[in-house]
Formats: sequence, structure tokens, C-alpha cells
Amino acid sequence: MDLDTRTGTPQASTEAKLLVVDDEPNIRDLLASSLRFAGFEVVTATDGNQALRTIESDDPDLIVLDVMLPDMDGFTVARRVRERDNATPILFLTARDDMDDKIQGLTVGGDDYVTKPFGLEEVVARIRAILRRTHAVDEGDDGTLRVADLILDEDAHEVHRAGVEVELSPTEFKLLRYLMINAGRVVSKTQILDHVWEYDWSGDAAIVESYISYLRRKVDQIEALDGTTVVPLIQTRRGVGYMLREPKGE
Repeated sequence: MDLDTRTGTPQASTEAKLLVVDDEPNIRDLLASSLRFAGFEVVTATDGNQALRTIESDDPDLIVLDVMLPDMDGFTVARRVRERDNATPILFLTARDDMDDKIQGLTVGGDDYVTKPFGLEEVVARIRAILRRTHAVDEGDDGTLRVADLILDEDAHEVHRAGVEVELSPTEFKLLRYLMINAGRVVSKTQILDHVWEYDWSGDAAIVESYISYLRRKVDQIEALDGTTVVPLIQTRRGVGYMLREPKGE
């Protein structure tokens, strides 16, 4: 039990603190009430600027962010959050079931996407899945993973390639870790979805392709400290999946 800092009385512990950002009062209040009932602490914001201020002051564990806001869209909010080196997970809410919107949301640093109208149970499930994969990355394995000149330090949550530090989002970090612990073997898109996203994406594997592309740009398309270009480690097996493998001869 925690103590209410205002009254000194015991209160139930919560799973995590969430920020719900939506300019529609009915949706915002319904989401906030439902998430509190599910065991979360919830703060709210009605527009992008208020959301950015609340993120700074309240330090939420996850942001539920509507795409359509009166002052700036949710993608701009997410971009500004990431520009501040803030890796807080983001779940987008949108009225459009558009793949381009989904890809844009993930590109600017989102972790998942829910289309309106949505079921409250689905939102809670996705929030818990995001929190599991972003706050429990090590999953019982300690130490450092190495493949060729790629090093992933789970304790420090750092990645280095050829001596250069690589900045990854929590989801990118977990995807890279999954590839590294399976180095030398092909993993399918379904396996990646199960182990990295921990949620049924209803057969939509485009999210995997997008994140593999992000990882390649960050891990396989950089210069080493000596100015040379690194050798790509992430390989595609068309129709099967992906594999992380040391270059031949090493």
C-alpha cells in the first residue's frame, strides 16, 4: 500500500501512471475512468501543449495520445517528446484506420496504434503489453550480448556498434535483443510479433518490416570510429523471416 501524500491515508498501489491526451471530453473522461478502474493512475490533457507540460511535470510511464488535437497533431507531440530524449512509450488513438498513419505514428516514435471506435479492454491490453516490453526488457537475462562488433548491454540499456553508441527506442532495443539472442537462426515475423510486441496484431506484419528498416539504418548503416562502413548484420530470408548473423570469415 502507498500513502496519499495529501491525507496520509493508505491507498492501493497502481500499475503505472498514464497520461491520456484527447480533446473530446466524453472520450477522455471515459478512458480516464476506465483506466483508473483497471488499476492505473491517470492524468489528462486536452491539447498538445498541455500534454507536453504535463509530461515534464508528471513524468508518466505511458502516454495515450489522440492524433487529432486542436493546437497540433499527435505526431507533432510525439516528435517533440522524442526530441527531448524522452523515451516514454506512446499509444496513439485515431479515427482513421489508415496504414500510412500507422507508419507515420511509428516513425515519429509511437509504440502502438488503436483505431476509434475501440474497446476499452483492447486499450488496456495494449497498454499492458507496451509496459511489459518497455519496462522489462531483460526478461531474466543479465549481462552483455555480443555479435561481431555489435554490443548490447542490458543492464545499462545501451547499444554500441563498432565503438559507436547507437540510440534506440525501447521497442527497437527489444527487437534487436531478440535478434541477438537468436543470432544465426531465422526468426519469422510471427515469432517477432509474439516476443517483441506481445500482442496479436491480427496478421498485420508491416510493423515488423518497418522496425527492421529502422534497425538497419541505425545499426547496419553507420560509420565506425575509424571512418569505415560497418558490415551489415541483419539479413532477410524472403518468405521466411530475418536473421542476425556475423559476416563470413569472422
